[in-house]
Amino acid sequence: MRIAFDAKRIVANGTGLGSYGRTLINALAVERPTDQFLLYAPDQGRDDLRCQIIERPNVSFVYPSRRPFPFYKNYWRSKGIVKQLQHDGIDVFHGLSGELPIGLKAAGIRGIVTIHDLIFLRHPAFYHWIDTKIYARKFHQTLREADRIIAISECTKRDILYYGDFPADRIDVIYQSCGTRFAEKASETFKQKVKEKYQLPERFLLFVGTIEVRKNALLAVKALRQLPDDLSLVLVGRPTDYVKTMLSYIKQNGLQHRVCFLHGVPNEDLPSVYQQAEAFVYPSRYEGFGIPIIEAIQSGLPVVAATGSCLEEAGGPDCLYVHPDDAEGMAKAVLSAIKDRKERVERSREYIRRFENQNVAQQVLKEYSRL
Repeated sequence: MRIAFDAKRIVANGTGLGSYGRTLINALAVERPTDQFLLYAPDQGRDDLRCQIIERPNVSFVYPSRRPFPFYKNYWRSKGIVKQLQHDGIDVFHGLSGELPIGLKAAGIRGIVTIHDLIFLRHPAFYHWIDTKIYARKFHQTLREADRIIAISECTKRDILYYGDFPADRIDVIYQSCGTRFAEKASETFKQKVKEKYQLPERFLLFVGTIEVRKNALLAVKALRQLPDDLSLVLVGRPTDYVKTMLSYIKQNGLQHRVCFLHGVPNEDLPSVYQQAEAFVYPSRYEGFGIPIIEAIQSGLPVVAATGSCLEEAGGPDCLYVHPDDAEGMAKAVLSAIKDRKERVERSREYIRRFENQNVAQQVLKEYSRL
């Protein structure tokens, strides 16, 4: 088969949707060396991200044939790409980030799309109202072009059925692919280097993700007030205006010496940051899946997350879950997680094996074969 992918996020996004695409492509290429995998991107994006796609004879990038000025890039990805797909003899087009180009079905090209979440419909307050309208329009347009849908969690599948008009028997849940690099132990020398580089505390809880309202990291800060004074919180992720709210609370409660914000931490350093924490906290109000939870478990950390979305699916029964407004509950759960760390992590590691690369790749290949 000749299988095409929307590769915009692969070359542009360092985490999240980009990681999903890069991990999946690398696994697919190994699993099916006789198939051709063509990655269609509006431009070359970032060199460091593009180079994470391992060079293989059956994997190649494809760019617009015309000069990729900004307006044309958007048009090409949403519609103009279809003629190029026809010319290239594509059998299946896979939208990796919830979108399919207009005209795909009319061109006779089978379309499959991975939908990660519908937070813009479930919780529109987290978005600008114009963005919610644009995302909703793209969602319904994608449903018209899709032959099949991959939902990355049962939670996301329920949302697709609730907000869209699409046959349930053509939606399959395939959990997000996750690499295993966080399971590889860093040397003590390198961990010490990372500790000094970022001035990590002796004992700390870890949060990884965009520091925004939806991720609800302030709950972890509030829980600190009920935890031992020698236990700090390290937050790794891109800051937003939400940080101002957090800093105000931190100052009012005298927690400045116990909270550390880090952003721009490179991929090669992040596993060592994980491996020096005592527990991982992820109080997000709503997620499509929750890859940081998987990374934390692979790193040997017990996890405390929030109820209300799909995080229980990601972490399994041996992580602990609290209401996203329950700071006292989070503090108690953190103490319990640290106390029972070894047993919880061992069982959680067994649970998350279902998310590792090759198993996910095999499931996705079955979807292509169905088409």
